This record gives sequence, C-alpha cells and structure tokens, in this order.
Amino acid sequence: MPARLIRGDNRRPEAAVGKADHEEGIGYEEAGLSLSAPTIARSDFPAKSGLVLITLILVAGVANLNLAVANVALPDIGRAFDSSQTTLDLIAVGYSLGLAASVLWLGALGDRYGRKMMLLLGLGLSIPACLIAAWAPSDVVLFIARLVGGLSAGMAYPTTLALITALWSGQARTKSIALWSATGGAIASLGPLIAGVLLEHFWWGSVFLVTLPLVAVALVMALRFVPAHVNEETEPVDNLGGVLSVVLVGALILAINFAPVPDSSKLVLSLSVIVLAAGVAFVVRQRRAANPLYDLAVASRRTFWVAACAGIIVFGSLMGAMFIGQQFLQNVLDYSTFDAGLAIIPAAVMMVLIAPRSAKLVAAKGARFTLLVGYVFCFLAFLAMLLLWTEDISYWKVALAYALMGIGVGFAGTPASHSLTGSVPVQRAGMASGTADLQRDLGGAIMQSIFGALLTAGYAKAFTGLIAASPDAGSVTDSTQAALTSSFSSAANLASTYPPQTADAIISAAKSSFIDGQDAAYIAGLAAVVIGALLVFFLFPAQQREEELLAEYHHQDTAAREGAA
Repeated sequence: MPARLIRGDNRRPEAAVGKADHEEGIGYEEAGLSLSAPTIARSDFPAKSGLVLITLILVAGVANLNLAVANVALPDIGRAFDSSQTTLDLIAVGYSLGLAASVLWLGALGDRYGRKMMLLLGLGLSIPACLIAAWAPSDVVLFIARLVGGLSAGMAYPTTLALITALWSGQARTKSIALWSATGGAIASLGPLIAGVLLEHFWWGSVFLVTLPLVAVALVMALRFVPAHVNEETEPVDNLGGVLSVVLVGALILAINFAPVPDSSKLVLSLSVIVLAAGVAFVVRQRRAANPLYDLAVASRRTFWVAACAGIIVFGSLMGAMFIGQQFLQNVLDYSTFDAGLAIIPAAVMMVLIAPRSAKLVAAKGARFTLLVGYVFCFLAFLAMLLLWTEDISYWKVALAYALMGIGVGFAGTPASHSLTGSVPVQRAGMASGTADLQRDLGGAIMQSIFGALLTAGYAKAFTGLIAASPDAGSVTDSTQAALTSSFSSAANLASTYPPQTADAIISAAKSSFIDGQDAAYIAGLAAVVIGALLVFFLFPAQQREEELLAEYHHQDTAAREGAA
C-alpha cells in the first residue's frame, strides 16, 4: 500500500526527527540491517533508528528469553520439588499469565504517562523477579516469581511495538516490525539452548538469571537512545477496565490449567463464572467509558480482530510446541538439557531467514495470503510431531518439525502484527501493541495451558490403563498410583527407589503414557491451525480490499481527531 495512505499523523513530530535524518541519513544501515533504503523515505524513521530499533529488540528479548527458559528446566524442577504435572504447567505458563493479564492495562498506562518510563520500570522490576525465581524455596514461590516477572514484562514489552508504531511509518514500519517479530521469535527459540548449557553445569535456578546481563545492557541503551513522549495520549486511563482485563485473562488461563486436575471441578467452575462475569463487565465498561481502555469500535475492524485471532493461534502454536517438545526430548528421548536446547535451532534459524521474505510477501500479496502460507507450515509441523515423534526416533524428525514451525511463524508473524498497527490511530498504538503482545502471551498461555491439560489428562489416563492391565495391578497402592500418574518426573522419582528391572518397566510405561498425552496435544494444535486458517480465508480481506479498508480507517481516524480538536 502506498505509504501516503497510512502515514498522516502516524509520522512522529518534527521534534523527534533528528537533523541527522536529513544530513547524514542515519538509519537501519547503521546497525547493519539492510532494508532496501531506496524504497523508504528518510522521514519514515527516527534519528539513529538502527540503535533505537536494536534497543527495543533487546528490551523485547528480555521478555522473550524469560518466556522460553523455563521449559527446558521443567524436568529438573519437577525432580527437585516432586511437582505434579499441573504445577509444572503453571510454572511454565506463569510468566505468560502475568504478561497476558496485564499487558492491555499497562500498555494504556504507558500511552498516557510515558512509554519510556514504563519500559524502564519493567526492566527494573524484572531483576528481583529473576533473583527470587532462581533461589525459590518451593515450586509455589517459583510460580509467584514467574508471575511477577510476567507483570514486569507487561510494563516493558508492549512499549517496544508501541514505540515502533509511533516512530516509524510506511514500509520502514513494516520492515521494523518484521525484524522485531523475527528476532523476538528467534530469541525465544534460543532460550532453551542457553538454558540447556547452564543446566549442564549449574542448578535449575540458573536459567532464570540468564536475562540479567541483557537487562543491564537494555537499561543503558534505553536511557540513552529511546525517545520519550512521542504521540502519547492525554486522556485519562480506564483503570476499572484495566482491572477487569486482568481478572478476565488471569481467571481464564487458571481455569484451563486446573481443568484436568482431579477433584478441582468446584474451583474450575468458580473460575469459569469469574471469566464470564469479568468478560461481560469488561464489554459493558468499554462501551460506556468516555475513554475506554480497549476501543471496541477499532477492535471490530476486520483487519484488526481477525489478525489478532490469527496471531494468537500462530504464536500459541510455537509456544505450545516448545513447551511439550522440551519435555518430550528430555523425558522420552533422554536428551540432555543442552541437546534438548540445541534441538530447536532449526526453528530459530528459519524464523530469522523467513521474516524478511514475509515482509516482502505482505507488500506483494497482502497480509491474508502471507498468513495462510504461514498456517500451512504450522499445520505441517504439528502433523510431523503427531506422526513422527515416537520413542527412539532420529534427530532429523525432530529438526523437520521444528523447521516447519519456524517457517510458519516466520511467515505469519509479520502480517499478524503489522495488520494490528496499521488498523489503529497512532494515539492508540498501545492498544495495537498490547494486542500484538496478547497474540504471543495470551496465545502462548492458552495453548500451553490447553496442551498441558491434554498432556496431563492423556498421560494419567494412559498410565492408569497400563496399571490396570498389569498382572501386578492388585499390589499397586493408591499412593503409588497417584505418584505414577501425576507426572513423568514423579514417576521417574518413584522408579529410582526400585530395583533396575522394575525401574526400567516404570520408565518405559511413563514414556509410552507421555507420548499418548502429547499426541492429544498435537491433535488440538492441528485443529486450532485449521480453525485459524478458515477464519483468515473467509473473513480477512484480500490485498486490494485490505488497502482500501486501511485507507478508510485512516480517513475516519483523522476526521475524528480533527473534529475533537
């Protein structure tokens, strides 16, 4: 789409345009990021744009790493605390839970009171959260620390995309978002590798310290290079709407996680009632508030809400696959933590390689076509996991599935985020960035929770069946059966107390049961991808109509802004 159709007030104020923009042409090349400069007007990006973008990617990298590092440590954490599978699921999803629940509210606070300030506060809060997680005395404290870490990311992470939206425009914005999205996904994919290296030499808590050096660098660069107060709101924040959004998202994710837990039906029912009540109250509040936290009129735009749903499924698929995959590699294939982290490199490489091509494909064919291409590869990835991931498989089968997932996310990630930012006025950049963050965090939390619930239920059902079919079933006590069916790590801990022959039989049964549970999760992943593809195919506009709609939205927003003035 011609840049003039979407720029308007999306260009940053003249005060934010350094003299270097016009005289020295400082841009992406400064950071070694070639973005086909002849097609980008220099007024489309800020002074020292390369350093600004690198800083924002580093800040996002803190959140992306923290999201990913716990997965590879889950088996060690389970053994250290003898945790149930549900507790491990909560530890894995705790960071996403804190981030997803708070991101809309904190993003709006950043729009109003200063994105740079929120960014710095979030980075600062992440330090004690990481330290408490590393030396947590129990799995409950570890979950709480992960939750607080997610809240700190809710302060910092949404400001990164909001600032890209406020400081860049036109094709420069599309390519900046592509780099932000791809690098974030690649960093998240590299998290397990880094964690695996640490776990080879240190205790499980060391994985939560890995972001501290990155935080230190990001803090210094953010103070030095990130502009303050660019295209920010002057209206008051809808704090009641913010509280309702936290309750809604938090209760939803917890309800999904506790659904498979025995004797938790009352808790799940209570959480479900809270979700329903908070959801209704949130919608009513947003319709009546003078300055809504989440503008439902903007959210109802097809290029916005369809892209939001599509992104939730795409990024959720990546997070869910990594969550289950790390446990499969260590529990079933007996990979070391380092080898398990190394195994997902194909996903990271493919995301980085594909993202620039995704931006070009969006420009040539539109967001709808590019999203569908990504969905095809995500479907193939889950299919490979379902059909190929069994006991004693060769590594190429693992690499194939991860590479396919990386290609899928690489293609779909850019249009999913770009469509959001292109559909809102720049003053609502926090809403777009918050939704883009929700794609990753809510998508990751929901898909990890669903996958974890299916894994937990499938594992327990399969192991219970094996016990019932065993000739020694009568000698298995209730406490022993509870330990065997609780989680793989619990079964492994129990096996270590038996003679080798019995221990081998327990581990073999646990591996078989784990595969049954993970297959249910991958079938759910296939279903989610099909639903997302159908949604995009039938409801997201084709390229020409997409351009017309974005131009129409821009005209409406400009007229509304001028009328209000």
